[in-house]
Order: sequence, then structure tokens, then C-alpha cells
Amino acid sequence: MEELVRKHRQEQRDLQSRTTQKKKSATKKTRKGVNDECTELERQLAERHKTELAGVTGDGHVDDGEPLSDAGEDNHDTTPLENGAGIFSVAEKFDTSAQNKKPNRQKARLARRAAEQEAAASRAAVEAASLPDLRENERLVMQRELKSRGLVEKDIRPDGHCLYSAIADQLLTRRIIQPSGEFVDVKLDYKSVRHVAADFISKHADDFSPFLEEPLEDYVVKIKDTAEWGGQLELSALARAYGLNVNVLQGDGRVEKIEAGVGESAQPIWLAYYRHSFGLGEHYNSLRASP
Repeated sequence: MEELVRKHRQEQRDLQSRTTQKKKSATKKTRKGVNDECTELERQLAERHKTELAGVTGDGHVDDGEPLSDAGEDNHDTTPLENGAGIFSVAEKFDTSAQNKKPNRQKARLARRAAEQEAAASRAAVEAASLPDLRENERLVMQRELKSRGLVEKDIRPDGHCLYSAIADQLLTRRIIQPSGEFVDVKLDYKSVRHVAADFISKHADDFSPFLEEPLEDYVVKIKDTAEWGGQLELSALARAYGLNVNVLQGDGRVEKIEAGVGESAQPIWLAYYRHSFGLGEHYNSLRASP
């Protein structure tokens, strides 16, 4: 009889382990089927144990009249037995362990961080909506100034060569004489203008070196051979090299003047300068007289 009791207990533990593993592995779609299968396995084992016990004692109980679950061995802290036949309630044990499971702190931190980021993004969107549209404002001011001054824009490709391309367009349309004393060639492009700026800066190093943060030789190479953007120094060099008074119309309506310093003989040109309207950043367009 004791041998049979031990055998039954071991079979109960084995079944409990199997059903617990099945339920842990189940998905939302398969959970109901897995639960039904586990219930059927428990029922079958309970029936078999009841039959085997009845064959020994005639009433399904051990000799001392106690149920099988109280036959004296350690139950491994199991849940109450089912139907008086000695089967552990695996589903009840599984549910209890799930309820007692500690919250996942990492998931909680991630959720809190995501909520904080979402709140920050919302605040940024509200602040952005209240800011002025710098690009649109710049466009409107430029249109107004162009109309009042009788100028139209010649769009220049927005790349690192835009200043030099805009100067080249002004030289061609205004038939300005080159430093060599000749009128500009129709093939003049940004490359030629870059070389003129680089050569002038090299020949007048004392005028430009104090404003550089690198050796003048390196700076000149960038002007000649790269797409490095041009700015105030290059405009000053070109104004003096070509004998120009450069008028730069700003996006806020101001006009910045860069003069050649040669008196009334200097020829005026017009450029438009944008800070906000182009994706690559600062940009120059050429301005021509309205037809």
C-alpha cells in the first residue's frame, strides 16, 4: 500500500510539472486549448489513481482512513487537492504565482521615460507653434524690398559655390571688366571667381591674415579647390579685385555695403543674402534690374 501511495505522489508531481510547463508556454491563442488539455490529463490521472486505490482498499482511501494527499509525505507546498483523488490544482497554483510576481522595474522605468519624452515633445511642439516663421518672414521682406528697388532674383544653385556663382552672374550681366583689363568672358563661372579671390588674398596677405584662424596658405587652397562657403573676407577681396561696390540685401531689409575703395569708378552690383530660407543654411542669389 505504501509503495502505491509513493507511486501516486510521484505521478502527481510529474503531471504537475508537465502541466505547469505547458501553461507557461501557451500563447493567448492557445491558452484555452492548453488549459483544457491539462484538465483532461488531471482527470484521467485522478480516475486511474481512484481505480488503483479501490483495488487495494476497496474505498479509494489509504488504510488509516485519511485521503491520499495527507498520507504523510511532504507535499512540496502544493495547492489543495482536487476531487478528493489526490490531483494538485495546477491552474490555481499558476494563477497564485502570477499574482505574487513582483512588478518589472525595468519595464516601469522604460514606460516612465517614454512618457517623459512624449511630454517633452508635446511641449516643444507647442513652443514651436508660437515662434515666428523665420523662413516665411524672410521671404516676404525680401519680396517687398526687391519690388521697391526694382530688382528681380536670379536663382543660384544652393551649394558651397553660391557666392562665387552669384558674383559671376553679376559680372556677366553688367559687362564688368576683369582684373586683367578685359571684359569678362562668357564662359566665366564660379571657378574663375574663386581663383580671383584666392589670388587677391595671397597677394595682400597682411590685409587678411589677422582675420584667419588657420595659415593663409591653407585658407587659399580651400577657396581654390573646395566647395568651402565664401563670406565677408571673400566679398571684400572680390570687391577690390574687380573694382566693385557690393550691395548685399539682407533678409531683414538691411543693405550691407562692401566697397572697393576706388571712388566713383567702382561699379555697383547687388546680391541677396538669406539666412533661413535654404536647407543648407546661408545662401546668396544674384539680383538683376527688373526688365
